[in-house]
Amino acid sequence: MFNRQRVTVAARLAATVVIAFVLARRVHLSQLLPHRDAGNTALLVGALVFTFVGIVLSAFRWQRVLATLGVPARLIRLTRHYLASLFVGNFLPSTVGGDVLRVTRLGAETGDSAAPFASVVLERLSGWIVLPALTFTGLAVNPTLRTLGRATALASFVGAATLVALGGVLIAAAHPKIGARLSGADGWKRFTGAIHLGVDEFRRRPLLAVEVIAAGVVYQLSVLISVFMASQALGLHVGFTAILAFFPAVAIVQTLPITIGGLGVREGALYVFLHPLGVTSDQAISLGVLVYASTLIVSLVGAPAFAAGGTRKVPAAT
Repeated sequence: MFNRQRVTVAARLAATVVIAFVLARRVHLSQLLPHRDAGNTALLVGALVFTFVGIVLSAFRWQRVLATLGVPARLIRLTRHYLASLFVGNFLPSTVGGDVLRVTRLGAETGDSAAPFASVVLERLSGWIVLPALTFTGLAVNPTLRTLGRATALASFVGAATLVALGGVLIAAAHPKIGARLSGADGWKRFTGAIHLGVDEFRRRPLLAVEVIAAGVVYQLSVLISVFMASQALGLHVGFTAILAFFPAVAIVQTLPITIGGLGVREGALYVFLHPLGVTSDQAISLGVLVYASTLIVSLVGAPAFAAGGTRKVPAAT
């Protein structure tokens, strides 16, 4: 199993290096910063700020999931874990991913790994609701986006397929016999068992489920604002509703385990979705690289948190 994981990581690294080389030949610094004036500088700084704010909001979403599971945790500590996990995921690709780091560190602090594992699973799954919802909202509020042929159809398919997949997972995990039988097992069984635990808690405390979804919406909107500001800095004639409709689908597609950080996948998806709006392949690549660069820069903030470790048990929040 471990050898297979190492081979997978090596393959993803190789694919990332190849794609990075190809992109480097297509995109130059002058394309990422076409007009170095005060306005574009402000937009780029704003994109970085909203990227960081998005991470804090994502940590807040994680905190609300933990509250549902009865695990109190301070937002500042969860934010540190989140930043450390981003640093690991973006700069130290290995068989131990960022989410595993979050589970490990929070588990060491609470003395129990089951609830932290379930919280990370449920937090990720909440995105399966929010991202398609944002895509369909963008398509609903801007009629023009519903007439873009392949881009419209693909975004709708990605959103619908994600919701169907989520429904299937929830049905299996919420089933009293299936979910309970899988609880406490390893691998995929542990995954569905964690969902079973979360679904039970959300049934008992539905208002907390609303809090988790609301936090997820605000987090994703922060990300979308960052992407929109980056697109404006590049001089792209793309409105916010287009970003609202199509970037959530890009975010879903780029999670496919092909490259590190979705490099190449993200840029290709941006071209497919935004080309009908007049965005060229070079512009789509520039936007994707700029968005990824923003994430990388903010991820560097997680280096001290990663180096500091997280094994010390802390008092519960009140």
